[in-house]
Amino acid sequence: MSDVMIEARELSKQYGSVHALQNVSFSIRRGEVVGFLGPNGAGKTTTMKILTCYLAPSSGSATVNGADVFGDSLGVRKSIGYLPESTPLYTEMRVSEYLQFMANMRGIKGPEALKRIATVAEQTSLTDVLHKEIRHLSKGYRQRVGIAQALVHQPPILILDEPMSGLDPNQAHEIRDLIRDLGKERTVILSTHNLAEVQVTCQRVLIIAKGQIAADDTPDQLRARAGKPRFAVTLAKGDAAMEESRFRQRARELLSALEHVEAVEERSAKEGELTLVVVPKGFDDLRSAISKALAQEGFVIMGLSQEGEDLEQVFRQLTVGASAASTPGASSGKGA
Repeated sequence: MSDVMIEARELSKQYGSVHALQNVSFSIRRGEVVGFLGPNGAGKTTTMKILTCYLAPSSGSATVNGADVFGDSLGVRKSIGYLPESTPLYTEMRVSEYLQFMANMRGIKGPEALKRIATVAEQTSLTDVLHKEIRHLSKGYRQRVGIAQALVHQPPILILDEPMSGLDPNQAHEIRDLIRDLGKERTVILSTHNLAEVQVTCQRVLIIAKGQIAADDTPDQLRARAGKPRFAVTLAKGDAAMEESRFRQRARELLSALEHVEAVEERSAKEGELTLVVVPKGFDDLRSAISKALAQEGFVIMGLSQEGEDLEQVFRQLTVGASAASTPGASSGKGA
């Protein structure tokens, strides 16, 4: 059995003279959680629609779990659970009715359908709302229903298009945790504009710009392109009697002794106050360790922040000016 679950080879899509996709190639292996990023109109949704057989490419080929998107459309659809950006729900139905309808559409009926519904309801924390009409659910719960319908046939692959769109921070956190759990058992493609979601959820990142793959790497390797993060801390003496030279020396000693610290630089100093910049050896978030070390020594922390150097910077470097405004649907952020 091949470990390659999705393989795209030279995929292109044209709308008249507009190239929505241009020779896009990538492969995704079993068990990977991959973030798929790009500005509006870059080609993300076009790629997903091709992989899910909603749209035919102009040229190139793709296979999903060994099934060809041209030659075996039904085989592809059996292997995929798909959540579009605008979740298609019948809101007048109860959650249980909707999931049963979707199970039946997948050829799953009778006791087996009820068993599957109970399983996905537990996975997505919907058990307590199965009796409710979908129209009465919050946006977060509606997203859970959308994910549940994508899981009801137990597919090995999940393709999720903007699953956190329109959610408040608490709802997004819950959906992120759910996706991370689902990724332990399945291959997942997560399309999103939220770079923080990618950094905490995905093992790998594909960035698309102007219909072409601009980057394919791990989050850490992509961050390495922008350089290491740096942590700026401003502190004051807790002991007013401490000599100024000792204050500055002791603060630097404490931070230099921390694990994963490469260097400590002095940015500014004035009577009783000091700003230091901590440079890590890698990409670890050292803010908690910095705060703890200084507080234990009695220093007063007046400010502590991470300075840039993350996926957002890399994303902008690769995609600024890359939004394909002339692509059909690009102005609304959909269909491209």
